[in-house]
Amino acid sequence: MKAIVFDLDGTLVDSAPDIQAAVNTMLANEGQGPLDLPTVTSFVGNGLPKLVERVIRHCAMDMAQFDRLVADTLMIYNTATSDLTRPYPNMMACLTRLKAAGYRMAVCTNKPYGPAVHLLLNLKLDDFFEVVIGGDSTDARKPDPLPLTTVIEQLGATQVLYVGDSEIDADTALNAGVPFALFSQGYRKRPVYEIAHQHLFSDFDQLFDIATSVLGDPT
Repeated sequence: MKAIVFDLDGTLVDSAPDIQAAVNTMLANEGQGPLDLPTVTSFVGNGLPKLVERVIRHCAMDMAQFDRLVADTLMIYNTATSDLTRPYPNMMACLTRLKAAGYRMAVCTNKPYGPAVHLLLNLKLDDFFEVVIGGDSTDARKPDPLPLTTVIEQLGATQVLYVGDSEIDADTALNAGVPFALFSQGYRKRPVYEIAHQHLFSDFDQLFDIATSVLGDPT
């Protein structure tokens, strides 16, 4: 069985503005000033706890409050709308085409499971994905291969293409031994040429051809 597994933030959707809003609400509650979008975006990629850790260090806050601030930020994000989050151009059409062709699809993200599912539901993307694995769904987070191999196991997939936007996704694919397609318009921290990938695309119009070249006919 052939499947395509996607990262979420920075790959399927541009969610940084909603993440920024949650972070800034938490900071306001702590008497801190807001962070701009590029700063918050630079903190995205290793899951919510790591993002909050980076915010704490950036703002010279008390690391002893880490657990509380993670819980507060998660609560704020969970109860907020996804009004500022946008699917990347042509992504929905690409998923529709891949599903119609018979490819099975899943999400493997470091975003906590609850917010990930909430986001997919709000953007009406949930019907595309048979499995969703979040950063708290297993005992490890990407780039450990466990989240991705768990997705593959739950799908029963024999051939997989992993699609992501960052160094973390590239390392996850490498560690799991699956081919990787890098979306160049997301939240990567390094230049494209420094990130290991077998395929590169800047527009979702290109992904269907990449998928068929890697996986062949889905049937």
